[in-house]
Amino acid sequence: MSGTDGAKGSGGAAEEIEVGGRAVRLSHPDKVYFPERGFTKRDLAQYYVAVADGITRALHDRPTTLERYPDGVTGESFFQKRAPKNRPDWLPTAHITFPSGRSADEICPTEPAAVLWAANLGCVTFHPWPVRRGRPDHPDELRIDLDPQPGTGYADAVRAAHALHALLDELGLRGWPKTSGGRGLHVYVPIAPRWTFTEVRRAAITVGRELARRMPDQVTTAWWKEERGARIFVDYNQMARDRTIASAYSVRPNPRATVSAPLRWEELDDAEPADFDLATMSARFAERGDVHADMAEESFGLESVFELADRAEHDGLGDLPYPPDHPKMPGEPTRVQPSRARHKG
Repeated sequence: MSGTDGAKGSGGAAEEIEVGGRAVRLSHPDKVYFPERGFTKRDLAQYYVAVADGITRALHDRPTTLERYPDGVTGESFFQKRAPKNRPDWLPTAHITFPSGRSADEICPTEPAAVLWAANLGCVTFHPWPVRRGRPDHPDELRIDLDPQPGTGYADAVRAAHALHALLDELGLRGWPKTSGGRGLHVYVPIAPRWTFTEVRRAAITVGRELARRMPDQVTTAWWKEERGARIFVDYNQMARDRTIASAYSVRPNPRATVSAPLRWEELDDAEPADFDLATMSARFAERGDVHADMAEESFGLESVFELADRAEHDGLGDLPYPPDHPKMPGEPTRVQPSRARHKG
């Protein structure tokens, strides 16, 4: 990496970078994207070339939203869901439907050049849907987001992740953990694309509830922040339609340029999220490769989770609130904040 703390740069002549047999034009390669570390647009592009096999596996054939920072992470940003009009003809798209009923064509990277092309547009973080282009309404990943709340941190997320690991084993499932790029952890379970978003979200709720039952003082599925306390929140709504998680190997738009790093289960205790960044991840990848590569070979059923869900519902545990941008769903409880509901009462 050419970046150094305090370095500056804002342009330079365009360059071409070859990856996967394609040459991709990189404009303004010397533009500083991460001022605190001095990382440039070239550094970002070279990083994505270095981890090309890993991030291409994570994004392959998935409708992907681009989180763009054309002037670097201290400048303005936006999420681009619709495929840019100037996309190359070799970059496929998928037609997806949002909760509002509107639809759009999103890019679906299938090769490393697609990642590099998006990086040239200032895409720092990639947000893929948990579906493939051929079945955009049927998730093929159950994503479990362990989100530390105020008063908790990465070590708390690790404890929850180990308990989750044991629960998944009991359910006949296998998960692959990664750092979020912040204080949290994500665990992905590859599944057969037989179920709808509603059904897979129900599975996420069920796994979260069982984890909270086993660790009531450490884990919660409470949607309202005032009810979560200093616990790890299992964000089940990450499985709602049009909710995405930063992909494995994605750089995060923070001053340090941390990366969402795939890990093996045995690495969790000794890992520190800040250790994985735009400067260090390339060396790790060169040494170990994609530690989640075997995830592409697996596909699990959710029947055991739905059996658990049925028992929970028999005990009176129903649905939980959806995100505010979703239409009201059948069987969904009120979206009124509990403290407000008590005040009105």
